[in-house]
Amino acid sequence: MKVLIINGSPRPKGNTATALAEIARQLEINGIESETVWIGNKPVRGCIACDRCKAKPGACVFNDDICNEISAKYAEADALIVGSPVYYGQPNGALLSIIQRSFHSNGNSIAGKPAAAVAVCRRGGSTTAFQTLNMPFLMMNMPVVSSQYWNIVFGREPGQAALDEEGLQTMRVLANNMAFMLKSTGGKTAPGRGDEPWEPTHFIR
Repeated sequence: MKVLIINGSPRPKGNTATALAEIARQLEINGIESETVWIGNKPVRGCIACDRCKAKPGACVFNDDICNEISAKYAEADALIVGSPVYYGQPNGALLSIIQRSFHSNGNSIAGKPAAAVAVCRRGGSTTAFQTLNMPFLMMNMPVVSSQYWNIVFGREPGQAALDEEGLQTMRVLANNMAFMLKSTGGKTAPGRGDEPWEPTHFIR
């Protein structure tokens, strides 16, 4: 079984990378393969709600950034972990754009698979960023994997996250719980609605 880990920081070797590397090491100890993908620091488009991906599901219509490259990895992954630094109490905007576009255009490849989010911050805003990262998982029928605490690591300058002993322990417990879930389910996805058709409603009609 394999976990796809997305490093949503523009810094390839920053504190987010430190936190996610701790998870990858612990997954390996548990016999679970992982692949860490860095989103890079080049421009990433936001979703423009064109819905053209619905005519040809599997990829966003815009193919000039890393979104589709990451999205293509969903099919071979059994679980997903995303990590982000905290900017103004929110995750990195580029990461959010990738999640929104890839889930909208290629959601069938990731729906129902276990997921977890990690927020890395200097001081504050970590819980709101953590909550924001988890929201898309809940809409995609993805079981959210927990730890001993919220999945948060502290550090500002590169390397400081390695000094957050409790934060790194939280990462290891998260990895242990992810491994447990994957082994317990045999990598099967959550059943969701099954044969029950979706009943979309809104508050106007």
